[in-house]
Amino acid sequence: MSCQATLIFQLYTARGGQPVANARVVVTDPETGATRTMTTNSSGRTPELCVTAPPASISLDPDAQELPYKAYNAAIQASGFVPVTVEGIQVFDGIESIEALEMNPVPKEQRAIASAEDYTIPEPALLLPPGELEREPRGPGEGEAGPFFSVGQEDDCETECGEGEDDGQGPVRPEARILNRVVIPEFITVHLGSPNNTSAQNVTVSFPNYIKNVASSEIYPTWPESALRANIYAQISFALNRIFTEWYRSRGYSFDITNNTAYDQYYVHGRNIFGNISRIVDEIFDEYIRKRGALNPYFAEYCNGTTVTCDGMSQWGTVSLAQNGYTPLRILKRYYGDDIEIVEATAIEQIESSYPGTPLRLGSSGTAVRTLETQLNRIRRNYPAIPVISNVDNTFTAETEAAVRAFQRIFNLVPDGIVGKATWNQISYIYVAVKRLAELGGEQEPLPPTRPTGVIRRGDRGELVSLAQYFLRIIANYYNEIRPIAIDGIFGANTEAAVRDFQKRFGLTVDGVVGPNTWNALYNVFLGIANTTGLAIPYPGFLLREGSRGDNVWLMQEYLRKISQRYPIPSVAADGIFGPATKAAVIAFQRLFGLVPDGIIGKNTWERIVAVRLLV
Repeated sequence: MSCQATLIFQLYTARGGQPVANARVVVTDPETGATRTMTTNSSGRTPELCVTAPPASISLDPDAQELPYKAYNAAIQASGFVPVTVEGIQVFDGIESIEALEMNPVPKEQRAIASAEDYTIPEPALLLPPGELEREPRGPGEGEAGPFFSVGQEDDCETECGEGEDDGQGPVRPEARILNRVVIPEFITVHLGSPNNTSAQNVTVSFPNYIKNVASSEIYPTWPESALRANIYAQISFALNRIFTEWYRSRGYSFDITNNTAYDQYYVHGRNIFGNISRIVDEIFDEYIRKRGALNPYFAEYCNGTTVTCDGMSQWGTVSLAQNGYTPLRILKRYYGDDIEIVEATAIEQIESSYPGTPLRLGSSGTAVRTLETQLNRIRRNYPAIPVISNVDNTFTAETEAAVRAFQRIFNLVPDGIVGKATWNQISYIYVAVKRLAELGGEQEPLPPTRPTGVIRRGDRGELVSLAQYFLRIIANYYNEIRPIAIDGIFGANTEAAVRDFQKRFGLTVDGVVGPNTWNALYNVFLGIANTTGLAIPYPGFLLREGSRGDNVWLMQEYLRKISQRYPIPSVAADGIFGPATKAAVIAFQRLFGLVPDGIIGKNTWERIVAVRLLV
């Protein structure tokens, strides 16, 4: 019996850098109460779950009175991670639905955060009441001279202007500020509310994942592909225009775009996406609309075209045009004029190589093949379901094809073994994600014997600043509310903003200053990540032996406890006190792995414990 629709869960840490394996996922049909339990594999994926959904014809009728999708709920638990519940996961007839979630490690002290993450997915934008979709003038139009500000928006920041300004000096008056080139950002920061709602959360997500979310929230995946592509081009261009013009940043806001449909596009944090939309975005996320002869991405205004009309594109109108044979570009020209074109961005920030221009397949050769093979071999260290490519050279062999197919299956691409633009782009993004974790290993600092007690703030420099930046950068790779920062020992605007992100996320006073409470929380969250993921923290530079105390002892106890679940060494309680039981566990570990069995954790024993922990 074929599935009417399918539902897959993908669980990650570190913005896709590591999969969460052996997680328990319980899916519930709220109509019948029936449940189904699944477990994620080594790639963080569950098996496909067959589910029911209303006929696709409903989602093609703008006047339909029935819901075009069916909603399911899920509860997710994984050892060492904060539990997650999701309500309202949407499935459509004939469509693969993907609930991709980033799991947050449990801090050392559970009280540092709430006991669970709860997401509720609201109905798609096409079903929202008209009042919620009547967008205000949302920003610049475009002429050949570049972006300009719309009437009524020029002075909208005279009083309150966002939460935590980049320069720390209070609200910033708006000014027409644009970038000098169009780039695809690696990340985009989304404010989950109206611009002046200072209590709303900011989340930082990868740009492709942002577009996948918006498209899955704004349109139906059952629409003809030309309609889907036309809408996605508009959504990409809209977002890039916000970034290119620094529409919010130049006004002192600490985000790039909001998810409020009165101002911007509909982003629903934690929602599921759809397989066909995901594949389209992977292919075209670096392409955008512009007017011929202009640099800036076109401000691609759009509305649903039924309950709300506007001067831009009608979303429902794209369906009928696609059904009549219109191509995506022809649909866009129908609404935005014959002088538009679709172009590729000049750069993708943080991505180190670009698509070679033609698909790579069995028999292909050249330096692009070597790059591909190198990246896949690095990715497989985090995703072991990808087979190794034993001979990395300039030739696309059967081994390369097998690795490509495995990667494509893991990341919801067509598993044809051919590296087209969509596969190349996804490999590049995941390579950057896993490589960032490796680079963090090169920049890591050992835990000091005692927790810092000093206070650091904007303008300070030195080792304490570097340590705080190190903790923040690690944590940012596991909590997308916290922006990634550099480790340079200088407490500047970006560091202060990241501190504020952290303080807001963990319920601390949001002042951008690292004092005793913030230091304590940084340690607890960092140690929770280290314990959960087996982070390769370097040797602290001093021996741990019977009688030692502190966080370093606690971390080694946690690592040994995890190791004991697979290897024949005694389990030990993690209390931060190096007692006889800990010494016995260390001696057993040392004997098992060929080290001097003295019960003392020196450099060799520390590094071996960390290395073994990474494998369990």
